[in-house]
Parts: sequence; C-alpha cells; structure tokens
Amino acid sequence: MFTDLDYELEEDKLGIPTVPGTVTLKKDGQNLIGISIGGGAQYCPCLYIVQVFDNTPAAVDGTLAAGDEITGVNGKPVKGRTKVEVAKMIQAVKVKGRGRRRRTDGSLCVCLSLCVLDSLCVSVALMSLLSSLQGEVNIHYNKLQADPKQGKSLDIVLKKVKHRLVENMSSGTADALGLSRAILCNVTVDVFVADGLVKRLEELEKTAELYKGLMEHTKRLLRAFFELSQTHRAFGDVFSVIGVREPQAGASAAFVQFAEAHRNIEKYGIRLLKTVKPMLHDLNTYLHKAIPDTKLTIRKYLDVKFEYLSYCLKVKEMDDEEYSCIALGEPMYRVSTGNYEYRLILRCRQEARARFANMRKDVLEKIELLDQKHVQDIVFQLQRFVSGMSHYYDQCYAVLKEADVFPIEVDLSRTMSNYGVSRDPYTEEEEEEEEEEGEGGGGEGNGAQADGGREENGAEKLVDDE
Repeated sequence: MFTDLDYELEEDKLGIPTVPGTVTLKKDGQNLIGISIGGGAQYCPCLYIVQVFDNTPAAVDGTLAAGDEITGVNGKPVKGRTKVEVAKMIQAVKVKGRGRRRRTDGSLCVCLSLCVLDSLCVSVALMSLLSSLQGEVNIHYNKLQADPKQGKSLDIVLKKVKHRLVENMSSGTADALGLSRAILCNVTVDVFVADGLVKRLEELEKTAELYKGLMEHTKRLLRAFFELSQTHRAFGDVFSVIGVREPQAGASAAFVQFAEAHRNIEKYGIRLLKTVKPMLHDLNTYLHKAIPDTKLTIRKYLDVKFEYLSYCLKVKEMDDEEYSCIALGEPMYRVSTGNYEYRLILRCRQEARARFANMRKDVLEKIELLDQKHVQDIVFQLQRFVSGMSHYYDQCYAVLKEADVFPIEVDLSRTMSNYGVSRDPYTEEEEEEEEEEGEGGGGEGNGAQADGGREENGAEKLVDDE
C-alpha cells in the first residue's frame, strides 16, 4: 500500500515485547496444524496468528497463541509473503522427503520378507512407516508478551454494558436502540449457550420456588402439630384430674388410662416434630446456600461471557475498518506498522474465550450436581416425612385401641360430692345455714363461695359432656 512513499514506516509495538522461538508441530489427518493466519503483503509488514482452533495440533501443543508473529516455516523466512503463500508453505510439508518414501517402502518390504514369521517385527515396521508418513512442520515465531489488561479498554467495558442490556431485549427493541450488531454477535458466537444454559437457569428458578413452598408448608405443618400436641396434653391433664377425683375405682382407672393415652399421643407428636424438623434445615441449606452459590457462579460466568463477546465485537469492528480502508485504497497506520493493537485484541479474545469455556463447563457441572442433589434430596425428604407420619398414626391408633374404656359408669351423686369440699354430702339444713352465713359475711366469703360454685359447675359440665 505504501510502495509509492519514499520512506518505510517502522513497527509500532505499543511497548509490547516479543520473544523469538521455534516449535515443531505434527499435522493431523487433514494436513493441517490448526491455525488461521492474518496480515502479510501487501498491507501489513508481518504475518501473525489470528486464531488457534480447538482440538488441533497447535492447540494441543499450546506454544502458539493468537497475536504471535510467524517469521518462518521450516527455516524459510516469510517476510514479504502473503498469508495464502505461507499457508501453502505449511501445507506443502506432507511427508519427510519424497525420496525417502521409496527407501522406507523398500526397507519395509525387506523387513517383511525377512521377518514374515515374526509378528513383532511386522508391527515395528508398520509403526515406522506410519511415523514417516506423518508430516511435521517447524514454525518460527515471535511470541507476543502481551498483558491482557492492556486490551481491556473503556471501549471493551462499554461493550460489556451493551451486551448486558441486549441480553434480555427483543430484537425489535434492540434494533430501535441501534444495538442490532451486538445481537448479531451474540447469536453467531454464543447461540449454543442461549439454548441450553438459559433453560437450565429457568429450571433452577422453578426449583428455588418449589423449595420455598416446601419450607413454608413444612413450617405450617410443624406449627399445627405442635398445637395439636399441646391439645392432647391438655386433654391428658383434664382426664387425669377427673380420674384422681373420681371416687369409684373402675371409673377412676378408666379416666386415668384415657388420660395416659392422650399424654402418650402428645409424646408421639413431639417425636414426629423432631423427625420432621430437620427437613427445614436441609431445605434451608439447599435454598439459601446451594442455589445462591450456583447463581454467583452463573453471574461470574455471564461476566466472562460478556467480556468474550465484547472482544469478538471489537475484532469484528477492527476487521470492518480494515476492509473499508482496503476498499477505498487508503493506508491504515496500525496495519502498516505491524497491526499490534489488533494482535493484542486477538490475544485478549483468545484468553477470554478460554476463561469462558472453563466457566461454562463449571456452571454446567454445578447445575448438573444441583439437579442431582435436588432429585435425591426431594426423595429423601418425602420418605422421611411419609415414614414419620405413618409411624405417628400407627402409634396413635395402637394407644387409643388399648384405651378403649368407654362407656364409663359414674355415680353422679358421689362424683359431685367428691368435686366439692372434702366432707359428706350437703343436707338441706346445712345448706340453709351456709346461705345465712354467706349473706352476713364479707366480700371474701362471697368470693370463696362463688369460686366453689364455679368449680362445681365446671366439674358438672365435664361429667355431663362425658
């Protein structure tokens, strides 16, 4: 682009150091090492790695990274070449010399003829043939010693904010706000995330609501059983008092037995509460610890995801800018001086993608473990609840079956005298004398007589109810 100029622009490294090196990579079955190349003649003075693809020889080796400059292939310099020419230089290395292939084939035939009965020698010969057919290429490079913090500019931060805003917007709203490019980048780069993980998040929210409902229902159930247990205890106390004051031995034993049955039911209810109450602790742990921890991990994942998408959008904008300048035939300073700013963004994008992939894996594993715990926990809690309730009702049925004491025969005349003052039944003359004394007495006498009357009426009512 600058061939008409009388001077040559120097590389503007932006203060980023580079370290030279060489790496030997074995090609895969498709004759590739797994990198894409950018730059080169006639617009950029150097060639650099744009992307290292996953599960390729370059990715497995881990030496080369996005943004690194390629200086040579198999000892041949690539300065002044185009990226297409460099790609052909890498692909041209198919085997370790064509003249050597015939000699290898001949040695294999000799080995097979001499060792046809020796299977071990045949295996060794085949392995040597395969290794000779597998191409290797030496890549000479300048490693870009870039700090990711240099690439995290204000523009990247604003793009993260844009992606957060677009995340829950409809396409129409985003288009109206001029954010359609962010949506396009989000769909093309991260469409595989939007389908699976968003659905998992919705299921997680539903699970949280389910556990909230279970906790509220369990609390109400515990409260109701506690009140029921208190009622049984009150019944046991009342019947115990009746049994103690009952002068007839048979009726007294019946009331005491019935009272003891209610007290046992109260004990069974307390045991049920102790059995069911740990459900609250387990549900609370899942709801307020496990789920929030997973949501925190998801928030971190979303932050890494938006950062990765921001770098993708930045790369796309820089590519568009470069293509526009090429179409207009205008020079671009950053491209003509080594394109180090673009290479820095490529490196940041690669590292952000690696963090994104790791965080996505962690999130999916955590949600999977949470789902498994949810299923196991629900089954365990329901089994505990059903078992406790069944045991409680069996015990109540058994104790009430043993306390089948009704009907109870009671002599009301003797019972009423026993519930009054502890002396012989009243006569009419004594009752008249007491009334006269009560009329002449003070307030204390009237109060005592009123309390005695209430006690008699209460006892009479209890007996009448029975």
